[in-house]
Amino acid sequence: MNNSAALEKRKTIENPLKRKKGFEYYIKRDFLLYLMLCIPVAYIVLFKYAPMYGIQIAFKDYNIFQGAGKSPWNDFATFKQIFSSLQFYQVVRNTLVLNGLDLIVGFPAPILLALLINELIWTKFKKVSQTILYLPHFLSWVIIGGIVAQLLSPTGMINSLITHMGGEPLPFLTNKYAWVATYAFIGVWQNAGWGTILYLAAMTGIDRQLYEAADVDGSGRLGKIWYVTLPGIRPTIVILLILQLGNIMAINFDRPFNVQNNLVMDFGDVISTYVYRVGIQSANFSVGAAVGLFQSVICLIFLLTSNFISRKLGDNGIW
Repeated sequence: MNNSAALEKRKTIENPLKRKKGFEYYIKRDFLLYLMLCIPVAYIVLFKYAPMYGIQIAFKDYNIFQGAGKSPWNDFATFKQIFSSLQFYQVVRNTLVLNGLDLIVGFPAPILLALLINELIWTKFKKVSQTILYLPHFLSWVIIGGIVAQLLSPTGMINSLITHMGGEPLPFLTNKYAWVATYAFIGVWQNAGWGTILYLAAMTGIDRQLYEAADVDGSGRLGKIWYVTLPGIRPTIVILLILQLGNIMAINFDRPFNVQNNLVMDFGDVISTYVYRVGIQSANFSVGAAVGLFQSVICLIFLLTSNFISRKLGDNGIW
């Protein structure tokens, strides 16, 4: 027994894979990787977690001179104020409508573009098309807002062309229903190309033997798309859908702010612009923080619910 125990100990010493390696070993081995990891971790801590200290002003009568810590608690008076405001419910409705429209129109667009580009045979044309499609993603919404005003305003280029041809100007930016459609179209134009990259990357991971088997079975292009390509990118579609559902109440400030105008505020005023106008311009910081906290909680509920439903249906969720 002693000889066998000594032999086993000797094997453990001789085999470095069986040795228990401590924290210092991995730090020394992957020093540069841990050093690079410090940058994103520091960003998240400084700009994501540290500002959460200010959430408390949503529950206080915030005074800028007293600070967040010394301002008096207000017994949820801020939340009672926003929940009794009709304008708050209007901006929540507008946020849900615009994000829901983006989900219905904007979510399938990159999938369709990726399928079309993937079917192109001419490689050079495929690369040029992909580059042209995702270039709008790098334009700021300030620039896009200026382009939209120049093209779609009542005196813009498109309406001037329509008038020159004998037609009536179209109210792209002045009628609230037409503005909603314009808003959705601009979002697809700006984001669809960038989303296409994710799906094209997922398509490269599909086993080519599946396409060869589909050829043997006599499947055409549509058959291979339906039975091979779409099931191959299904996990990517599910994850991105869960993330978008989780952001159903979160809306970017730049896009509605730069596209809206006073004529369409019934549909154009959303949570982000409401927080900016009430919380910052009117210096009512408690209301702005309360609305932002409400928005984050609803987004978290949607994210958890969509992830739970996805896992129950047999798909892989985010976790």
